[in-house]
Amino acid sequence: MFRLIKKRMNMTDLTTEKALTFHIKAECSRTKARTSVMTLPHAVVETPVFMPVGTQGTLKGLAPQQLDDLGCRLMLGNTYHLGNRPGDNLLEEAGGLHEFMKWKHALLTDSGGFQMVSLLALAEITEEGVKFQSPHDKSDMMLTPEKSIEIQNSIGADIIMALDDVVHSTVTGPRVEEAMYRTIRWLDRCLKAHQKSHCQNLFPIVQGGLYPELRKKCAEELIKRDVPGFAIGGLSGGEEKSEFWKMVTLSTEILPKEKPRYLMGVGFALDLVVCVALGCDMFDCVFPTRTARFGVALVPTGQLQLKNKTYKRDFQPIDSSCSCSTCSRYTRAFLHTIVTQEPVSCSLLTIHNLSYQLNLMKSMREAITEDRFPEFVQSFMLKMFPKRNYPQWTIDALHSVNISLS
Repeated sequence: MFRLIKKRMNMTDLTTEKALTFHIKAECSRTKARTSVMTLPHAVVETPVFMPVGTQGTLKGLAPQQLDDLGCRLMLGNTYHLGNRPGDNLLEEAGGLHEFMKWKHALLTDSGGFQMVSLLALAEITEEGVKFQSPHDKSDMMLTPEKSIEIQNSIGADIIMALDDVVHSTVTGPRVEEAMYRTIRWLDRCLKAHQKSHCQNLFPIVQGGLYPELRKKCAEELIKRDVPGFAIGGLSGGEEKSEFWKMVTLSTEILPKEKPRYLMGVGFALDLVVCVALGCDMFDCVFPTRTARFGVALVPTGQLQLKNKTYKRDFQPIDSSCSCSTCSRYTRAFLHTIVTQEPVSCSLLTIHNLSYQLNLMKSMREAITEDRFPEFVQSFMLKMFPKRNYPQWTIDALHSVNISLS
């Protein structure tokens, strides 16, 4: 099922001296937040950055050009799903994923490891790799660290991920330790298999569940390897937020300051703001696009459930402060009429929700640059919680980096 895709494009023509450079522009004087410029073969990306998820080379309801128009310069694709559909033969004919989807900016592909959780009933995990049963035709396929890297080298994303042994964030016991040590062993196999370090950046992933000692051990082992950046994985899967933020800040304390830190699977606005304060640079999540398909719009006060009858005669835009094409043209009343009924509503709400996410990241970058990030966080929290009924985990997490919400 997974075969090597022969790239037609000359990636060396797109590279800088290094496949990734990371320059910290400014740091918050009180928290661990920083804003940086990350130069990749296909784009210059400012961080903190949110990456929309285009699992199979596309966002549902949005064309790549529309994503470009929103100012997105880095998006995510999924190795497992791309290997199944459209498949390696078609990608080979197209000349790789950038050319196939007509995306001129940067791409990040995950390793396929997350499917160990999402498709657990169809997967068998051994030291060799993961045997999946295809959800499409029920055929068996084997994804090893070497095969994952082979596929990602062929797809040609600017950032690729090491195959890790992923367990659900609420799993406890010896399976978590087994997965953490296997993740380290698999990283070494991925590094040995990686054939395109001159134009693709391999990030390892910190695992260890909710066990601080395992997270610490994993991070300490990963930083011994010569890699251009790091990811923090195995979180945002239903664990208590009081445990989530502690694993994040523990990881950023250990991971090197001079390299990007990617917190995987995080996309709620509240989580983004808190985790930027804790020192993370990169984020991805299906949330803003998935929630759009259910008629939900993201706004500074939280979410608007546009299916609700209260919006039937509401002739305001979703957000009067938003300059996206949806807010500049359409009212809540119009969107209420079509959400979940007409396919175009998915596109219109996706445009707005991604605009909201990208503008939130831009606002944080500006606040860090101007050294007013703590004030930005306090203002953001007050808009989200006007009664000051802040979740306790946010109070604790922000207090740990010298931001008071009292």
